[in-house]
Amino acid sequence: MRNIVIVAIATLLLAVWYFTQPSDTSSDQITQTQTPSVIVPELTADAKIGETYFNAKCVACHGDYGTGTQKGHTFLHKVYEKNHLGDESFQRAAKFGTPAHHWNFGDMPPVTGITRAEVSKIVTYIRAIQSANGI
Repeated sequence: MRNIVIVAIATLLLAVWYFTQPSDTSSDQITQTQTPSVIVPELTADAKIGETYFNAKCVACHGDYGTGTQKGHTFLHKVYEKNHLGDESFQRAAKFGTPAHHWNFGDMPPVTGITRAEVSKIVTYIRAIQSANGI
């Protein structure tokens, strides 16, 4: 009986300790505090076209080379690598917008005046930058 009481008290203390620890969600939240140095590769013709579209429609929030700003997240994060975020996700985000889930910038609105073909070129550009930077 005494062992059961000791185990129960120990379990209770462990539970209290665990639930009073600050949660670390930093790996789940993408924040942008500074512009990282970026390797810019030699771009293919499609990626150069994508860069033009990106600079016209995305750079204001996502920053030069997709490094992020105070308005929008960086694409140079493992959350946005191709195996985690497929190319179709970019299409859906541009067309429908997307709720905030990996960042603290608020919801992303749909991108007006952009075509599916233009988004494909933007993705080609983003993937080239990601690849050159180990993403």
